[in-house]
Amino acid sequence: MSLYDAAELNDFLQALGYLEAPMAMLYTHEEPVGGFSPQPGDLPTLEKEQAGQIDWGAVFGNFSCVLGNVWRARRKHSLAWFSAQRFGCPGGAFYLGYLGPQTDAICAYVSSGIPGAMQGENYISDPQTCRRIFEEMAPPLAGGAYCVFKPLDLLEPEETPELVMFFARPEVISGLHFLATYVSGDLSAVSSPFGAGCSHVVSFARQHAAKGERKAVLGGWDPSCRKYYKTDEISFSLPWPFFLEMLGKWRKSFLTTGTWQICRKKIARSQRAWGEV
Repeated sequence: MSLYDAAELNDFLQALGYLEAPMAMLYTHEEPVGGFSPQPGDLPTLEKEQAGQIDWGAVFGNFSCVLGNVWRARRKHSLAWFSAQRFGCPGGAFYLGYLGPQTDAICAYVSSGIPGAMQGENYISDPQTCRRIFEEMAPPLAGGAYCVFKPLDLLEPEETPELVMFFARPEVISGLHFLATYVSGDLSAVSSPFGAGCSHVVSFARQHAAKGERKAVLGGWDPSCRKYYKTDEISFSLPWPFFLEMLGKWRKSFLTTGTWQICRKKIARSQRAWGEV
């Protein structure tokens, strides 16, 4: 039995002006076949760092961004998957729940770096502040050996995702944003905290899901991940039950009004401008 009404989803996406299948995220203990995944590597834990057992040259030499693999899966209508062995990026391993606490080296890398040894990204002022922020983020532990991203229409009947994510430009996102409050009645139904691209599509939305909250996360602000988004594109990620509720209630919302049809004309102009239709 299908987890959702495919015909209703098609109508919903058409109303939004969304041209691709939303991506689903789930954890599983069965290794996926095919798709896109980083090469195997040795997970750089804080314990290994303190024991001097991390080869940082090998870690960064094997770098593969979570959002980069998801981007490939989107383009090829395929899947992207990760594990504690196939993590690709120490930050991705942290945000997907395979690594914690984060290492001192990554705290330095994301912030001010190590003088004479490593250039920092300068996204946070200093390593101590970065450590505090990582501790406050506290991504949930991975729910399975493998973290899988795939288009909704590639889900198997026995697969129930934790999250659904959209990648779109502001006009489409505006429809999702307002629909989230229409369904939940919550003024703060959409949040947008600081974080890496993979924290926006996974970590914060999983925190909401774990609490049973009807909340979505707006993201895509990480400059390091922007190359894996279309121009002007941002992300919108939400727990699976919240998505199903939105799918079931959109027809009574503003998405069927003349106001939204004006937005749809602008969406169509944008799609033509970028050669998508």
